[in-house]
Amino acid sequence: MTIHDYDAVLALWQSADGVGLSDADSREAIGRYLVRNPGLSFTAWDGDLLVGAVLCGHDGRRGYVHHLAVRPSHRRQGIGKALATRCLGALAAEGIDKCHLFVFAVNADAIAFWKRVGWSQRVDLVVMSQYTVDGRQ
Repeated sequence: MTIHDYDAVLALWQSADGVGLSDADSREAIGRYLVRNPGLSFTAWDGDLLVGAVLCGHDGRRGYVHHLAVRPSHRRQGIGKALATRCLGALAAEGIDKCHLFVFAVNADAIAFWKRVGWSQRVDLVVMSQYTVDGRQ
């Protein structure tokens, strides 16, 4: 994925159920993320049609997958699994041996997908968030 893919990727994410977008997904923020994590995020194309995308990066010790989405017309063809596998391979090449992702608890389809492709659901963690600027939740 490159910043040149941004408009198509954003449109896919906006159309995907279960992908939560925020200011952190602006063109500028995604551009910074891609520069900080080169070669770790991927797109899938069917000709000129974007059919899948995933944002991936790491903090130096753990990897993170964000916003994996596949166009409904192209699901159940292995695209999502292939994107996730590419992320894990790219992370491993950087020496990152563990990866996390976040799924909304009500997104049963995504939870089922991730379990089906070999990920384990953690029940021992609670995610907590805080904005750095104005304390918004």
